[in-house]
Amino acid sequence: MFTRLFVEIGAAGEAKAREALLKLGDAAVRQAQINASSGSHPRGTPTPARPGSGPAIVSGTLRRSIARTTPVRTAGGWELKVGTKPGQVPPYGRTPSSRYGLYLETGLRNGATYPFLGPAVRFVRTTVLPQVFQAVFRPGWPRL
Repeated sequence: MFTRLFVEIGAAGEAKAREALLKLGDAAVRQAQINASSGSHPRGTPTPARPGSGPAIVSGTLRRSIARTTPVRTAGGWELKVGTKPGQVPPYGRTPSSRYGLYLETGLRNGATYPFLGPAVRFVRTTVLPQVFQAVFRPGWPRL
C-alpha cells in the first residue's frame, strides 16, 4: 500500500513540477517583454530609455523574439530556458536580436546597460514563484 501511495505522490509531483515550471516560464517571458518596452523611437533617433532600465522599442524584433523552451526532464529535475530566439533579425539590420539583446543586457560599448531578462527573472523568483507554487501544489495534493 505504501509503495503504491508513494508512486502516486511521485507521479503527481512530477506533473505539478512541470506545470509550475511552464507557468513560471510564461511569466518570465511576459515580464521580459514588458521590460523590453521602455518607450519607443524611430531608428537613428535618441532612445527614451535610461541606462539601467529596459530598452526602448525600435522595430519590436527584440520583444517578439523573447520566448521559452519546452520543459525537459533532466537528471537534476525539470529544465526550461527563457531568452531570445536565434535568427530573429530586424528589418533594418543584420544583427540578430539574440546578439543585440545580449549587448543590451550586459553592456554596450559605452558601458550602458538596458537589462530586460535579468530583472524579469528576479521579479518572477520573488513575486510570481510563491504564488505559482501555492496555486499548483496546494489544491488536490494527495493527503495521507
